[in-house]
Amino acid sequence: MLLEGKRLLITGVLTQKSIAFAAARLAQEQGAKVVLSGFGKGMALTEMSARRLPEPPEILVLDVTKDDDIARAAEQIGAMWGGLDGFLHAVAFAPQNALGGEFLNTPWESVELAFKTSAFSLKSLATGLMPLMESGSSIVSLDFDGRVAWPIYDWMGVCKAGLESITRYLARDLGPRGIRVNTVSAGPLATTAAKGIPGFDQLVSAWGSRAPLGWAPDDPLPVAKTVGFLLSDWSAGITGELIHVDGGYHAMGAEMTAG
Repeated sequence: MLLEGKRLLITGVLTQKSIAFAAARLAQEQGAKVVLSGFGKGMALTEMSARRLPEPPEILVLDVTKDDDIARAAEQIGAMWGGLDGFLHAVAFAPQNALGGEFLNTPWESVELAFKTSAFSLKSLATGLMPLMESGSSIVSLDFDGRVAWPIYDWMGVCKAGLESITRYLARDLGPRGIRVNTVSAGPLATTAAKGIPGFDQLVSAWGSRAPLGWAPDDPLPVAKTVGFLLSDWSAGITGELIHVDGGYHAMGAEMTAG
């Protein structure tokens, strides 16, 4: 049992297609105790999905952009378990005018909201839950390769680049405490969040033909398995890392066409 006895917080569970749902299910199957989080209009979806897990977990009300919510969640987890062995940060959001080719026209207010929700919240959650985490604990976030400029991703791409950088700085500052921090860059998956990205279907179709291992956009399990590995003791010694789970797409060069 890879995660036997681990106490884990899984954020970002909405529907059963969520990467976070697959990660929560795998964690329970591998022996972990799991608590979920949700808030606002999405809470009903989180509650519905929680009932589909092998052991329906408790759900904390947690908006990762609010320090008071994080403090309350830390208090609740402390009262429930006395500590925390790791968490999955699977939260991202950008207004529509920050995506789909509007990069030059996006106002700061939309960028600010996207960055605070999708990137800065990793730091907020890490520092808020740090007092509960001992040496050997692990923090994992979900990424979409921020090293390149995607045709449709715009300011969310900037946010993901920020998330990757925050991962490295957290790894630096939390390493002396024995806490690992890593991020997983997943290929495009047909999640609720993905449906809000203009041109997502075109991205998926191109991905499957170019990735050497192929790509199944309806199967989050490969990503969930990597998250489980990073939350486990088997990943001791790995921190500050960006791991691609994308069928190998990231390693391929640009396609050549005959002139």
